[in-house]
Amino acid sequence: MNGKILLVLLFAGLCFIGLTLIAQSRTSGRSSPTRCAVTIPNGSELPGQLSHHGPSDHSARESGFYGNGKLWTTRWLGGTVEFRPGGPGSIESGGSPGMKFPWWRGVRGKLAIEGRRLDVSAPPLRAIIPEDYGDTGFQSTGLIFPTEGCWEVTGRVGETSLTFVTRVVKVGDGR
Repeated sequence: MNGKILLVLLFAGLCFIGLTLIAQSRTSGRSSPTRCAVTIPNGSELPGQLSHHGPSDHSARESGFYGNGKLWTTRWLGGTVEFRPGGPGSIESGGSPGMKFPWWRGVRGKLAIEGRRLDVSAPPLRAIIPEDYGDTGFQSTGLIFPTEGCWEVTGRVGETSLTFVTRVVKVGDGR
């Protein structure tokens, strides 16, 4: 009888530890790097009339371009947007990391961007899209990620859309 009680207590303890670890991972705002299938650059070239804001001395794949022939953006090295002390980006007043993302529009219209966290529940991404870039070509944007983690980002111009997945992490002192 004592052996059965010991087994039940051991099983209950392991279940408690497992549930505690799951709860901590969901509340910590961090994601496991292995669980985020980031989008890799596909080498989609910008048309000549759009490329004046893009790199010209190396291939689109090396520069991190990702596009579908109508919309393009760039990807961060390894698919991870890192916020480091002294590095690019900013940490907003509420602690949300923000980073500039360039887009290029080969179709006419206003760019809209939305995003959602894939690995755990989180508020949606916020996008800052300045108005003074015209109807086509280069468009500067700022993306504010409410938390670290695995994010799916979709840019839209009319019926055209481009979606990518990126990992967002704070490194060092968390800035």
